[in-house]
Amino acid sequence: MAKINEIYYSIQGESSFAGIPCVFVRFTYCNLRCTYCDTAYAFYEGRDASVDEIISEIQEYKCKLVEITGGEPLVQREECLELMRKLCHLGYQVMIETGGSLPINDIDPRVKIIMDLKCPSSGMMKKNLYDNICFLKPIDEVKFVIGTREDYDWAKEIIAQYDLSNRCTVLFSPVFGQIEPADIVHWILEDNLPVRFQLQMHKYIWHPESRGV
Repeated sequence: MAKINEIYYSIQGESSFAGIPCVFVRFTYCNLRCTYCDTAYAFYEGRDASVDEIISEIQEYKCKLVEITGGEPLVQREECLELMRKLCHLGYQVMIETGGSLPINDIDPRVKIIMDLKCPSSGMMKKNLYDNICFLKPIDEVKFVIGTREDYDWAKEIIAQYDLSNRCTVLFSPVFGQIEPADIVHWILEDNLPVRFQLQMHKYIWHPESRGV
Protein backbone atom coordinates (compact mmCIF):
# COMPACT_ATOMS: atom_id res chain seq x y z
CA MET A 1 0.00 0.00 0.00
CA ALA A 2 1.11 3.52 -0.77
CA LYS A 3 0.21 6.67 1.17
CA ILE A 4 -1.22 9.20 -1.26
CA ASN A 5 -1.81 12.86 -0.45
CA GLU A 6 -4.00 13.67 -3.45
CA ILE A 7 -4.89 12.70 -7.01
CA TYR A 8 -6.24 15.46 -9.25
CA TYR A 9 -6.65 16.60 -12.84
CA SER A 10 -5.27 19.96 -13.93
CA ILE A 11 -2.79 21.42 -16.38
CA GLN A 12 0.95 21.13 -16.15
CA GLY A 13 2.25 24.28 -14.53
CA GLU A 14 5.94 23.67 -15.22
CA SER A 15 8.44 21.78 -17.41
CA SER A 16 8.40 21.51 -21.21
CA PHE A 17 4.85 20.14 -20.82
CA ALA A 18 3.54 23.39 -19.28
CA GLY A 19 -0.05 24.10 -20.23
CA ILE A 20 -0.97 20.50 -21.12
CA PRO A 21 -3.76 18.65 -19.24
CA CYS A 22 -2.32 16.13 -16.79
CA VAL A 23 -3.32 13.84 -13.92
CA PHE A 24 -1.21 14.43 -10.81
CA VAL A 25 -0.53 11.76 -8.20
CA ARG A 26 0.97 13.35 -5.09
CA PHE A 27 2.71 10.92 -2.74
CA THR A 28 2.90 11.67 1.00
CA TYR A 29 6.23 12.10 2.82
CA CYS A 30 9.42 13.98 1.98
CA ASN A 31 13.00 13.55 3.16
CA LEU A 32 13.85 17.21 2.49
CA ARG A 33 12.76 20.49 4.09
CA CYS A 34 13.44 23.22 1.53
CA THR A 35 13.08 26.76 2.83
CA TYR A 36 10.61 27.67 0.06
CA CYS A 37 8.55 24.45 0.07
CA ASP A 38 4.99 25.02 -1.18
CA THR A 39 3.66 21.50 -0.49
CA ALA A 40 4.45 21.02 3.20
CA TYR A 41 0.94 19.60 3.60
CA ALA A 42 2.23 16.50 1.82
CA PHE A 43 4.81 15.76 4.53
CA TYR A 44 2.35 13.69 6.55
CA GLU A 45 -1.23 14.00 5.24
CA GLY A 46 -2.54 11.13 3.13
CA ARG A 47 -4.62 8.01 2.69
CA ASP A 48 -3.63 4.43 1.99
CA ALA A 49 -4.21 3.08 -1.52
CA SER A 50 -2.94 0.12 -3.50
CA VAL A 51 -1.21 0.68 -6.83
CA ASP A 52 -4.21 -0.79 -8.65
CA GLU A 53 -6.57 1.55 -6.78
CA ILE A 54 -4.44 4.52 -7.78
CA ILE A 55 -4.52 3.43 -11.40
CA SER A 56 -8.31 3.06 -11.28
CA GLU A 57 -8.60 6.66 -10.07
CA ILE A 58 -6.25 7.88 -12.80
CA GLN A 59 -8.29 6.10 -15.47
CA GLU A 60 -11.41 8.05 -14.49
CA TYR A 61 -9.90 11.24 -15.94
CA LYS A 62 -9.44 9.96 -19.52
CA CYS A 63 -6.05 11.67 -19.74
CA LYS A 64 -2.89 9.92 -20.89
CA LEU A 65 -0.34 12.26 -19.26
CA VAL A 66 0.43 11.50 -15.61
CA GLU A 67 2.86 13.17 -13.24
CA ILE A 68 4.07 11.44 -10.08
CA THR A 69 5.04 14.03 -7.48
CA GLY A 70 5.15 14.75 -3.75
CA GLY A 71 6.49 15.37 -1.23
CA GLU A 72 9.19 13.12 -2.52
CA PRO A 73 7.60 10.14 -4.30
CA LEU A 74 10.76 8.04 -4.18
CA VAL A 75 10.54 7.86 -0.37
CA GLN A 76 7.90 5.19 -1.05
CA ARG A 77 10.21 3.61 -3.56
CA GLU A 78 8.70 0.20 -4.29
CA GLU A 79 5.15 1.50 -4.66
CA CYS A 80 6.27 4.46 -6.78
CA LEU A 81 8.36 2.35 -9.15
CA GLU A 82 5.59 -0.22 -9.52
CA LEU A 83 2.98 2.45 -10.26
CA MET A 84 5.10 4.08 -12.94
CA ARG A 85 5.95 0.75 -14.54
CA LYS A 86 2.31 -0.31 -14.69
CA LEU A 87 1.21 3.05 -16.09
CA CYS A 88 3.82 2.79 -18.84
CA HIS A 89 2.59 -0.72 -19.69
CA LEU A 90 -0.93 0.74 -20.01
CA GLY A 91 0.25 3.31 -22.55
CA TYR A 92 0.41 6.36 -20.30
CA GLN A 93 3.01 9.07 -20.75
CA VAL A 94 4.55 9.25 -17.28
CA MET A 95 6.63 11.95 -15.59
CA ILE A 96 8.13 12.00 -12.12
CA GLU A 97 9.15 15.10 -10.19
CA THR A 98 11.89 14.22 -7.72
CA GLY A 99 14.06 16.30 -5.40
CA GLY A 100 17.35 14.79 -6.55
CA SER A 101 18.41 13.36 -3.19
CA LEU A 102 17.35 9.74 -3.83
CA PRO A 103 18.59 7.35 -6.56
CA ILE A 104 16.87 7.49 -9.95
CA ASN A 105 18.79 4.62 -11.58
CA ASP A 106 16.00 2.04 -11.35
CA ILE A 107 13.17 4.23 -12.69
CA ASP A 108 11.55 2.73 -15.80
CA PRO A 109 13.39 4.22 -18.82
CA ARG A 110 10.06 5.17 -20.41
CA VAL A 111 9.43 7.67 -17.60
CA LYS A 112 10.41 11.32 -18.06
CA ILE A 113 12.39 12.39 -14.97
CA ILE A 114 12.23 16.00 -13.79
CA MET A 115 14.94 16.22 -11.17
CA ASP A 116 15.73 19.16 -8.91
CA LEU A 117 19.24 20.09 -7.98
CA LYS A 118 18.87 22.08 -4.78
CA CYS A 119 20.48 25.52 -4.79
CA PRO A 120 22.09 27.17 -1.73
CA SER A 121 19.01 29.14 -0.63
CA SER A 122 16.98 25.92 -0.38
CA GLY A 123 18.99 24.88 2.67
CA MET A 124 19.17 21.38 1.17
CA MET A 125 22.12 21.67 -1.20
CA LYS A 126 24.15 19.09 0.75
CA LYS A 127 21.45 16.50 0.00
CA ASN A 128 22.02 16.58 -3.78
CA LEU A 129 22.94 13.14 -5.09
CA TYR A 130 25.18 14.06 -8.01
CA ASP A 131 25.60 10.41 -9.05
CA ASN A 132 22.06 10.71 -10.42
CA ILE A 133 23.33 12.87 -13.26
CA CYS A 134 24.91 9.79 -14.87
CA PHE A 135 21.45 8.24 -15.23
CA LEU A 136 19.71 11.19 -16.87
CA LYS A 137 18.32 10.54 -20.36
CA PRO A 138 17.94 13.08 -23.20
CA ILE A 139 14.17 13.19 -22.54
CA ASP A 140 14.71 14.15 -18.88
CA GLU A 141 14.88 17.62 -17.34
CA VAL A 142 16.93 19.12 -14.52
CA LYS A 143 15.38 21.98 -12.55
CA PHE A 144 17.09 24.69 -10.53
CA VAL A 145 14.82 26.78 -8.28
CA ILE A 146 16.50 30.18 -8.06
CA GLY A 147 15.96 32.48 -5.08
CA THR A 148 19.11 34.63 -5.12
CA ARG A 149 22.00 35.69 -7.33
CA GLU A 150 24.13 33.16 -5.41
CA ASP A 151 21.72 30.42 -6.50
CA TYR A 152 22.02 31.52 -10.12
CA ASP A 153 25.82 31.59 -10.08
CA TRP A 154 25.94 28.20 -8.36
CA ALA A 155 23.55 26.68 -10.91
CA LYS A 156 25.64 28.08 -13.75
CA GLU A 157 28.74 26.40 -12.31
CA ILE A 158 26.95 23.04 -11.94
CA ILE A 159 25.68 23.21 -15.53
CA ALA A 160 29.24 23.73 -16.77
CA GLN A 161 30.80 21.16 -14.44
CA TYR A 162 28.44 18.36 -15.50
CA ASP A 163 27.77 19.55 -19.07
CA LEU A 164 24.08 19.42 -18.18
CA SER A 165 22.79 21.38 -21.16
CA ASN A 166 24.13 18.66 -23.46
CA ARG A 167 22.60 15.87 -21.38
CA CYS A 168 19.02 17.07 -21.15
CA THR A 169 16.78 20.15 -20.86
CA VAL A 170 17.74 22.49 -18.03
CA LEU A 171 14.99 24.51 -16.32
CA PHE A 172 15.35 27.67 -14.22
CA SER A 173 12.43 28.59 -11.94
CA PRO A 174 12.18 31.59 -9.61
CA VAL A 175 11.22 31.05 -5.98
CA PHE A 176 7.71 32.45 -6.06
CA GLY A 177 7.48 35.83 -4.32
CA GLN A 178 11.17 35.88 -3.36
CA ILE A 179 12.93 37.10 -6.51
CA GLU A 180 11.88 39.08 -9.56
CA PRO A 181 11.57 36.74 -12.57
CA ALA A 182 12.92 39.54 -14.78
CA ASP A 183 16.21 39.48 -12.85
CA ILE A 184 16.79 35.82 -13.67
CA VAL A 185 15.83 36.36 -17.31
CA HIS A 186 18.30 39.25 -17.50
CA TRP A 187 21.11 37.08 -16.10
CA ILE A 188 20.30 34.24 -18.51
CA LEU A 189 20.39 36.57 -21.52
CA GLU A 190 23.53 38.32 -20.28
CA ASP A 191 25.35 34.98 -20.00
CA ASN A 192 23.68 33.43 -23.08
CA LEU A 193 22.94 30.45 -20.84
CA PRO A 194 21.39 27.44 -22.64
CA VAL A 195 18.49 26.93 -20.21
CA ARG A 196 14.71 27.17 -20.32
CA PHE A 197 13.19 29.78 -18.01
CA GLN A 198 9.80 28.93 -16.55
CA LEU A 199 7.19 30.24 -14.16
CA GLN A 200 4.85 28.14 -12.03
CA MET A 201 1.86 28.72 -14.29
CA HIS A 202 -0.67 27.35 -11.80
CA LYS A 203 0.27 30.02 -9.26
CA TYR A 204 -0.81 32.72 -11.69
CA ILE A 205 -4.03 31.01 -12.81
CA TRP A 206 -5.20 30.16 -9.28
CA HIS A 207 -4.34 31.46 -5.83
CA PRO A 208 -0.70 30.57 -5.08
CA GLU A 209 -1.69 28.43 -2.07
CA SER A 210 -4.55 26.56 -3.79
CA ARG A 211 -4.42 22.77 -3.59
CA GLY A 212 -5.49 20.32 -6.25
CA VAL A 213 -4.61 22.59 -9.14
